[in-house]
Amino acid sequence: MNAATPQTIHRVMHEIKRRKLEVLRVVDLTPRMRRITLGGPQLAGFVSLGSDDHVKLFFPQTVAEQTALETLELGAGQKGNMPPMRDYTPRRIDLNTFELDIDFVLHGDGPAATWAAQAAPGQYLHIGGPRGSMVVPDIFDSYLLIGDETALPAIARRLEELPANRRALVVIEVENAQEEQPLHSAAAIDVIWVHRDVPGEDLLKTVELLNIPEGELYAWVATESALSRKVRRVLLDTHGLNEEFVKAVGYWRLDDSTEE
Repeated sequence: MNAATPQTIHRVMHEIKRRKLEVLRVVDLTPRMRRITLGGPQLAGFVSLGSDDHVKLFFPQTVAEQTALETLELGAGQKGNMPPMRDYTPRRIDLNTFELDIDFVLHGDGPAATWAAQAAPGQYLHIGGPRGSMVVPDIFDSYLLIGDETALPAIARRLEELPANRRALVVIEVENAQEEQPLHSAAAIDVIWVHRDVPGEDLLKTVELLNIPEGELYAWVATESALSRKVRRVLLDTHGLNEEFVKAVGYWRLDDSTEE
């Protein structure tokens, strides 16, 4: 790729820094989605330029892991008593108030979901990153955003960042109607909710039958790894999208934890 300019999709790398943040607020958005607001002066200098950026969250399970975490220098190749880590999207960042929102899907007994289920103001969480941001400049007429509940934070953030003269078609798979969330955007948006508890509703079939928006389009897909690959093939083979502008990633694996 040529040298990055504001008119190309490009990656911006950031300083990798560990931050110890305090839990300020805990709010349940839906029965299975919890927003935890973290904050503190260590958020100073935090940079997240891409709506689908990821930060590392650290969940020590032992005293030894907690002790190691307090002195951890990211990028130093440390091993040993490293605590479990999970990737999550920075849902909202406010450097005026030093606040960071992270949305957690409450399911299973993995370290992130277990921590989020009991999180309360006054507790602390260590985060690292983002390592870098994939910046998608405002050069497209339309956006196609496809994902499940683990992708909702990135999808919602992308929609909020779009200007009024753009269109977005959004397809989101959730457990049931109670898991739907309000989505806000200055752009014209059309949202299709796919519910797992409704017989006949299926994310892949829904994507196959889509009427793709006209004009220059950027497509973004994030769900279970194998399903993301299938959706990508449908977008390329059935709908004939430009492969250069289709990003499909796996946020979790069916045989692993469904934490993002």
